[in-house]
Amino acid sequence: MHISSLSPQAEISPVELDRGLRMLLVDGVSSQIMGVVTGGAFLVAFALILGATPFQVGLIAALAPFSQVVQIPAIFLIRRVRQRKLVAVTCSLISRMFWFIAAALPWIVPAEATSKILFFCLLTYFCFGTIAALSYHSWMRDLIPENRRGVHSANRTIISVIAGSIFGMAAAYGVDSLKPHFDEIHIYSLLFFCGGVLGLSGVWALSRVPEPEMVPLSHHSWIETLRTPFRDQNFRQLLFFLGSWNFAVNLAAPFFTVYMLNRLQLSMTLIFSLSVLSQIANVLFARIWGALADRFSNRSVLMESGPILIITMLIWPFTSMPENYLLTIPLLITIHILSGISSAGVNISSSNIALKLAPKGESTQYLAVRSMVSGLAAMFGPLVGGGLATLMMDQSLTLTLELKKGGEILLMLPTVNISGLDFLFILSFLLGSYALHRLITVHEEGTVEQDVVRDMFQFEVRKYARNLSNIAGLRNLFYFPYAVLMKTNIPKNN
Repeated sequence: MHISSLSPQAEISPVELDRGLRMLLVDGVSSQIMGVVTGGAFLVAFALILGATPFQVGLIAALAPFSQVVQIPAIFLIRRVRQRKLVAVTCSLISRMFWFIAAALPWIVPAEATSKILFFCLLTYFCFGTIAALSYHSWMRDLIPENRRGVHSANRTIISVIAGSIFGMAAAYGVDSLKPHFDEIHIYSLLFFCGGVLGLSGVWALSRVPEPEMVPLSHHSWIETLRTPFRDQNFRQLLFFLGSWNFAVNLAAPFFTVYMLNRLQLSMTLIFSLSVLSQIANVLFARIWGALADRFSNRSVLMESGPILIITMLIWPFTSMPENYLLTIPLLITIHILSGISSAGVNISSSNIALKLAPKGESTQYLAVRSMVSGLAAMFGPLVGGGLATLMMDQSLTLTLELKKGGEILLMLPTVNISGLDFLFILSFLLGSYALHRLITVHEEGTVEQDVVRDMFQFEVRKYARNLSNIAGLRNLFYFPYAVLMKTNIPKNN
């Protein structure tokens, strides 16, 4: 990869654009698989083996949103260098190299220092990744024609999710299969090394995507730019909702894997299978929520999908009573399906409502402030959650029903058994309910009563189910990504 190949081009031919889009697909698949095998349940399990406490797990979850603060200096870096491809490729390369350091920790670092160095590796990985992502999105906005942007994004997302799920399942099965024969920490070390290799292959593909020259940018005070959205009363109410919502959700979400590993003693294969189930539900219902948001309003969809998501927080404590029992797996399946369905609506609507409420011509600073507020809330959520989890680790609340005859107990049924992380999940539910109450103060055109959206959602689900209940419907569901894969012929020579 020569440095000149990272320079912007005055003209990009249709052939170069098509090849670039294929390379973006390769980068998307490689990056998705890297993220799957180095994050989520695998990263939490690795940290727990290194001796991480609940607070440290929360700290790890807070590193990614904390890294968003580097967006402000990154803006000035990109404006000065004016070579977004150079910034994106260089920062991605630096970022992903730290997975090799993380993989080597069990081999070269004393046990008492591994957690600290892991935090440093993750913080550096996220910070450089944030700079790369900011440069990447600006680059893609100018590269991909508007009439092809949506299709390309859908192709990249669907194929990447499918590939990530397949490789993630294989990795989870491999971890469980190798545990009896090898030291578990070395298994995760090998997994992170493979993730680093995949990450570098994504950087290679990204380096082969052309970049158009940047258009001249206006120069305004960044303080004044960030101050404007806060002066908009309606948008300020939206920021309050987004901040409280992200805090509430991230208070508990990072500890679901900890709960399943430690309390429920589930295998990595089962944990990742539940994650894949949630992703499938997310993909299937994204179109339904998106159509409802277009037809009515994003606020209407949030008021319908948000309660479903926070109700799942309330179900978690009932997955153990206090040990695994008959309903543990059915409840976990229910939680992950409902989480996938609801998070699709929440993610789509919370992103689009900010764009819709931003005044025309000022969307950049409005969305930047929205990301900053959401990121800070998502950072403090896991930190507070980790501290509370540590404090409540030995606390418990048990309620039982007793049937007595005279002084003799004939039957005793445990109805509620709450301990440790269960308190955190209940608190997350309460704070999420308050956040949804704050959403009432946000005004958006097209908002309708919840009953209307609920009835239409049920109608769309029934229609979708009928379409999938026949061979043609299933073929339509899977033909799209398959067709794209068949067209993705990667040239061997530049």
